[in-house]
Amino acid sequence: MRRVLTEFDARRLLAGAPVVLVTTRWHGVANVMPVAWNMPLSHDPPLVGIAIHPSRHTYDMLRLSQEFALNVPSRRLMNHVQYLGTVSGRDVQKIEVAKLPTFKAQRVDAPLLEGCLAHVECSVEEVLHLGDHYLFVGKVLAAQAEREAFEEAWLLEDDDYKPLHYLGGELYAVLGERRQAHLRTSEEGSAELEETAEERERREEEEAHRQEQQEREER
Repeated sequence: MRRVLTEFDARRLLAGAPVVLVTTRWHGVANVMPVAWNMPLSHDPPLVGIAIHPSRHTYDMLRLSQEFALNVPSRRLMNHVQYLGTVSGRDVQKIEVAKLPTFKAQRVDAPLLEGCLAHVECSVEEVLHLGDHYLFVGKVLAAQAEREAFEEAWLLEDDDYKPLHYLGGELYAVLGERRQAHLRTSEEGSAELEETAEERERREEEEAHRQEQQEREER
C-alpha cells in the first residue's frame, strides 16, 4: 500500500546520493561541512552543484574564497560526518576538533581530507538563489579517487571502500552490490528491454495482485 507524504518529504525520497564533506579556506582558516544536496550539472564543461543555506558558515566561506573541494567519506567517517553537521565553523575549528588529517590540494587552497575515497576540486562559477538555499555551481579543476574504491564507477567490493550515503536525520547507508544491466539489440540496432524469467514471473504476480485489488475496490 502507498502512503501519502507531505511535499516537504520529497527531499527524503530523493536522498541517498553520496554525502560529501565540503572544505573551504579563507585567509588561512579552513572549514568543513557535510552536504547531502550535491549533484553533477554538466559534462562539458565539467560542472557540479552544492546547495547551501545562507545561515551556514560555509556559505560565507564560499562567497569569499570562490572555491571549494568535495571529499567523499566512507563509512569509517560516519560519526565524523554527523558531528561536522551539528556544529558551526563560526564557533569551533571543526577540522582540528575532529582530528581530521589533511593534505594539500592540486588546484585550490581548500584542504583535502585524509580517509576519504575521492576528492573533487572546484572554482565557483555561478551562484543561484533557489528557494531557501543557494546553488553554488563549481567548475571541476581536479579530481582523484582511491584505486580500491573507484574505476570508472564505484567498485563496491569492500565495505570500507564504499561511499557513505545520507538518508536523513542520523541515518546513513552504503550500497550493497554492483550489478550490470543487460539489453537486447533489435535488427534495426535499437535497444530493447531484456526480461528474465524471474522478472517476468514477478511482473505477472504484481499484475495479478493489482487486478485483484482493483476488483475488490470496485465491488
